[in-house]
Amino acid sequence: MKPPPVTPNPPRLLDLLRMQVRYMHYSLRTEQAYVHWVRAFIRFNGLRHPAELSGAEVEAFLTWLAAERQVAPATHKQALSALLFLYQKVLNQRVPWMDDIGRPQRQARLPVVLSHDEVARLLAAPALGEVAQPFQLFAQLLYGTGLRLMEGLRLRVKDIDFERRAIVVREGKGGKDRIVMLPAALEAPLRAQLAQAHRLWAADRAAGVAGVQLPHALARKYPRAAESWAWFWVFPQATLSTDPRERPLGAQGAEGAPAPPRRRHHLYDQGFQRAFKRALQEAGIDKPASPHTLRHSFATHLLQSGYDIRTVQELLGHADVST
Repeated sequence: MKPPPVTPNPPRLLDLLRMQVRYMHYSLRTEQAYVHWVRAFIRFNGLRHPAELSGAEVEAFLTWLAAERQVAPATHKQALSALLFLYQKVLNQRVPWMDDIGRPQRQARLPVVLSHDEVARLLAAPALGEVAQPFQLFAQLLYGTGLRLMEGLRLRVKDIDFERRAIVVREGKGGKDRIVMLPAALEAPLRAQLAQAHRLWAADRAAGVAGVQLPHALARKYPRAAESWAWFWVFPQATLSTDPRERPLGAQGAEGAPAPPRRRHHLYDQGFQRAFKRALQEAGIDKPASPHTLRHSFATHLLQSGYDIRTVQELLGHADVST
């Protein structure tokens, strides 16, 4: 007698959420944040399926975040966005209570800005000068160009144009490209960093390591591009790792599925953030600064030097000059 066909298990809710986030071409960080808040919402409601819940449970969860956890308005808004995405895009529910949920109002805050002296002390701190990591050069690059943290980490070799003394930022915030100036003082250090990265790239090619991750299925269109020097990272990580988005989801991720290849990733943002925090302490800076503060300081110091605000706006990639 012929055995009945095996029916694959339907994908889990969180896997459906991940699939829909990727279908919308949202970033990995957005995917991780949405999964976090949906998981927290399910646990808050005693592991009940969100399809069984309604606006009252969503309001109760958001109220708990604001009143008990005392989260910031931005965090509150992110949790709400995750739940609305779940109900509208994953569960395909459009119910009246979604329009009645109160939206948190985000108050405008003045950014933290470092003085020229504080920036100099920070960049000279021993925590950024570790030989094993190019943290000092990376911090100088953020301050000298106004790049966001992830924009700097994701730089590829092809994005550095020494002849034009420019850096091309690919798919910055909002998916936009822009060009920023390359400070003359960083040209020699960047060439030295690229020489070090080239040695790592050559070692990977000799060892048969899988090429770097490429965006938007370019690896299928250009099969050799992932292993090319032009697409290699300017600031590569010392160790190999796997890309979370190359792991199969749902039933495809069952036992026996091939493991994703180990690749060379760029520097981890957490490592630089930890070094930055230590550097603040070593420099004696008590301001609540972060790597993004270097971007604020870059813009402020340009304005103080007499640069036109429209020029600064274009360098930062802001759509509105009021930002």
